[in-house]
Amino acid sequence: MKYLKEAIPIEQQANLLIARGLGGKRTEIISKLSNVGYYRLSGYWYPFRASNNKIVPGTTIDTVWNRYTFDRELRLLILDGIGQIETMLRASLVQYHAQEYGPFGYISNSTLPKMSDKWHGSMLTRMRIEIERSTELFVKHYRGKYQSEDGLLPLWMMTELMSFGTLLTLFRGCSGKLKKKIASKFNITDKVLESWIRSLNAARNICAHHSRIWNRELGYPPLIPHKDIRWHEPVEIKNNRVFSVLTIIKYFIDFIAPESTWANRFRKLLASNPEIPKHSMGISSNWNDCPVWS
Repeated sequence: MKYLKEAIPIEQQANLLIARGLGGKRTEIISKLSNVGYYRLSGYWYPFRASNNKIVPGTTIDTVWNRYTFDRELRLLILDGIGQIETMLRASLVQYHAQEYGPFGYISNSTLPKMSDKWHGSMLTRMRIEIERSTELFVKHYRGKYQSEDGLLPLWMMTELMSFGTLLTLFRGCSGKLKKKIASKFNITDKVLESWIRSLNAARNICAHHSRIWNRELGYPPLIPHKDIRWHEPVEIKNNRVFSVLTIIKYFIDFIAPESTWANRFRKLLASNPEIPKHSMGISSNWNDCPVWS
């Protein structure tokens, strides 16, 4: 089927929403559409859709906007938590890999036995691009003082430039022995840790692109530790909604920064938005009883 919809002015978009039943001042609807865009904001009024594209009576632009602002604050909270975890993972990977194989060991595919030659070459190419693109002073200093190692940097410098996605690729290529060393710091298996990193990377990308996350089903659901009862009783953590990502962040932060206020900030966000359906986030009514959160 050929796509036949055409772009229409924001004023007409507002008229269309009003005709479908969205309440609120027309000027306010136009303002919100101008700031965010019809398509992005449509994800937040979608749960209020009735039959024939109508909007459930009583739904106002303020209702929709509250969902949007809650999601924005949630994304910022998630990014903050993942940022702390990402920093820790970079440090751990450097610690174990560089001590085992040296600062440039990663250039040899033999130190990354779980990675194919093709993926290894692609990763190194991405790294060289990041170096050429970088304006960091430490890169300029290194290249001005030291002999190049195949156009790359020591691992502890390289990890400061690489994306979280490249970090995930590097971790996945490491030996099982090295992965187990890192995972053991958090009392989880290497398979669980790898799945968590992949899920956190996906969540980070969603948040970094300002996409809706509060009620979406996760494309990369994380593994839930099946032998750790804290994830199952008295609250069963499901892995297909954002609460599983939030619980993983809380779990990591308890190791990284036990004095952190991150969990309290999440509780405060929920408390200040009581109209948000928690079940859409994968949050049960007794979620506070979960040992990971207590």
